[in-house]
Amino acid sequence: MTYIIGDVHGHYDTLVALVEKLSKDAKLIFVGDLVDRGLKSKEVIAFVRENNHQCVLGNHEEFMIDYGKSFLAKYPKSINTSYLHTWLNNGGKETLLSYDLITIEDGEIIPNNNQKALERFKSDIQWLESLPLYIELPHRKNDKPIVVSHANIGNVWHFHNNKEEQNIFREYALWNRNSSDKECSIFNIFGHTPTHLRDTTQHNINVDTGCYINDVSYARLSCYCVEENRFISIRKVEK
Repeated sequence: MTYIIGDVHGHYDTLVALVEKLSKDAKLIFVGDLVDRGLKSKEVIAFVRENNHQCVLGNHEEFMIDYGKSFLAKYPKSINTSYLHTWLNNGGKETLLSYDLITIEDGEIIPNNNQKALERFKSDIQWLESLPLYIELPHRKNDKPIVVSHANIGNVWHFHNNKEEQNIFREYALWNRNSSDKECSIFNIFGHTPTHLRDTTQHNINVDTGCYINDVSYARLSCYCVEENRFISIRKVEK
């Protein structure tokens, strides 16, 4: 069975609990945003890497790549918090804590001199850089090929092999929050924009059910089983 898993955002314990509900021969594909917000981003990446699961690049992986390199440039002497502001305020602080690269004292971020953690962080950034923007599945739905991406790419799929339009395609793949037209040529499974609705009857499927959001309508990690055309969801596990 093939399961497309929504944005985990560092909630490793919730991910483990969800996977325990799936078939033993499950093929897992992640829609990106493995990291940030939750407290166990390092563990989530380790789970995906060590089990050779597939994953597409999300905007939070791009955050970790770009801002992580800036962090590494000065570590462990200092942290350029002004430059890292966007990432730190959108879950990057929790990611650095998960790697034990920083400590927070009286609200101030203090770099640790943790060389072992540093090497792991560098290795994970290199792995993130290898992630694709989309994965085409050998399945069809509504007589269309199924394509997995982080954000909705249905309306720009015709650009996916066009080198001159790669910037537009990449922008959509990482950041788009608009729906696609029913007439688009692919059946797109994606995440990025939290939703409390789990609808398999539409022309695409959003599997991000806001695992990190503290709201009764969200706070779930969900996946979609391609072969069975159904959702499996679990409430966020707090540990």
